[in-house]
Amino acid sequence: MKQVAILLSPRLLSFRNKGFAKDRSIKFILFAGIGLSFWAGIFAICYRVLMYFQRVEGLGNILASKLLSMVLLVFFSLLIFSSILTSLSNLYLSRDLAFVHSLPVPSEKIFLAKWIESTIDSSWMVVVYTIPVFISYGIVFNAGPFFYADIALTLFPLCIIASALSSILVLATVIILPASRIRSIFVFLGLALLVILYMTFRLLRPERLVNPENFASLLGYLNNLSAPSSPLLPSTWAFDSLKAALAGDVSHALFNTSLSVSCAGFLIFLSILIARAVYFKGFSKSQASMGLFFHRKSNKLDRLFSFLPGPAKPFVVKEIKTFLRDQAQWSQIFLIGALIVIYTYNFSVLPIEQSPIKTVYLQNLLSFLNVALAAFVLISIAARFVFPSISIEGSSFWIVRSAPIPIRTFLWIKFFIYLFPLLILSEILIIVTNLLLNVTPFMMYLSITTLFFLTPGVVSLGIGLGAAYPDFNSENPAHTVTGFGGLVFMIMSAAYIGAVIVLEAGPVYTIFMSGIRDESLSCFQLLWIIGSFFTAFVISILAIILPMRFGEKRLIGGFSR
Repeated sequence: MKQVAILLSPRLLSFRNKGFAKDRSIKFILFAGIGLSFWAGIFAICYRVLMYFQRVEGLGNILASKLLSMVLLVFFSLLIFSSILTSLSNLYLSRDLAFVHSLPVPSEKIFLAKWIESTIDSSWMVVVYTIPVFISYGIVFNAGPFFYADIALTLFPLCIIASALSSILVLATVIILPASRIRSIFVFLGLALLVILYMTFRLLRPERLVNPENFASLLGYLNNLSAPSSPLLPSTWAFDSLKAALAGDVSHALFNTSLSVSCAGFLIFLSILIARAVYFKGFSKSQASMGLFFHRKSNKLDRLFSFLPGPAKPFVVKEIKTFLRDQAQWSQIFLIGALIVIYTYNFSVLPIEQSPIKTVYLQNLLSFLNVALAAFVLISIAARFVFPSISIEGSSFWIVRSAPIPIRTFLWIKFFIYLFPLLILSEILIIVTNLLLNVTPFMMYLSITTLFFLTPGVVSLGIGLGAAYPDFNSENPAHTVTGFGGLVFMIMSAAYIGAVIVLEAGPVYTIFMSGIRDESLSCFQLLWIIGSFFTAFVISILAIILPMRFGEKRLIGGFSR
């Protein structure tokens, strides 16, 4: 174990040095505050749900028990998926592996050190944001101290089992396929599975269960809630242990915990045996270059964009090629498409006619709120594709810097590359949902115009702040959005959209109600409406110009240093 500790020491030292850096105190406080807010929000939601369940006579405990079982099953599934991707990165794609494998250390020791890193990387966030769920159970059911200790005793072996199973799967698969290709395949299959499961759940229309006319189907569903899960699943052992701890049955809880611990120990032993036999062979194979899922001839792209002037054409062609070569990026197009289908489907099944609020008023209210929702969908897409677009240049950014074009031109080319697809997507989204809601022409035109100005602002924030906070050394540029710059981008984008929506809310309500009441607007109301819309327009123009200038200055200054 001494060799394993030595291999882990650089990671521990870098973590300690980052923690003591003075310039990181503000970032740490900001991230900690946001993290605690999410943590408290999860706890509050779970506590209220469980308290609501307790008020349901005869079914409250069954519902709470089933919810706990589902939480643990989802928890274990997330750990498996996260561990697969993390194990691939740490065991086969990390940059320090060539140096580490040149050391006089057995391959199984290297595997064990990297596996420990993978386990921590893939588990800590899932564990942290699942703990408030279990604490809410303890408070609602008045659990004793043993339950809170059993949370740690249960989650620790569950994380070990998920990580060990994932590493065994990765070790076996890398022998057949290159590691870089496997990562893309697992990402694609995982996203496809997530989309299929969610679409299946959504198409079942669970909102019908709250309709009194469908109580027969509700009772039929509840008859299956008490059915036990498979006893072969590790999540079932964790559920049985926590359920017994809630009831105060210590012996039964410890028995199920011992099942998890023994399984975790066996899987660690098995993974080390497999690593001793195949890990180095798989690592050697992973160094081979991977093929492409898409093959494109450059002359076709050149002809397609021949109308573009000057340096714009080669940058557009390069951006498309980079996008197609990165399977992790284009595979997420399927996920985005599926989520958009679900988003629009939700509007088609809204029971507006059953609402006590007047249909016309409710339709237009939802249409206005839909502008904000569509804008936040736009932010999430921009965070995934637009913000990392500068960092994705990587170590070859010096070529861009030495090219005979200014940085400002480079940033504006990036801006227009992403603006048109996102503008088309957002307009299609808002038009389709408004047609499903059957809104008034005024709300249709307002929604289209608002998103027409919001989209360039969000794209500019993504490009500008992505240039201000780039990470050209990242192994996965898409992860830059999880850093400080990505957090600033999401906060600024949300503030920008919130400001525009707030400025428009009052005038829109006034115009809409005057139309319903068939009243004319006063001069003061007209001035107020014009002033509000003009202010929103000015904010949108500033949101386009200022981030691009800020990003240009930061990018030039950072590269010079």
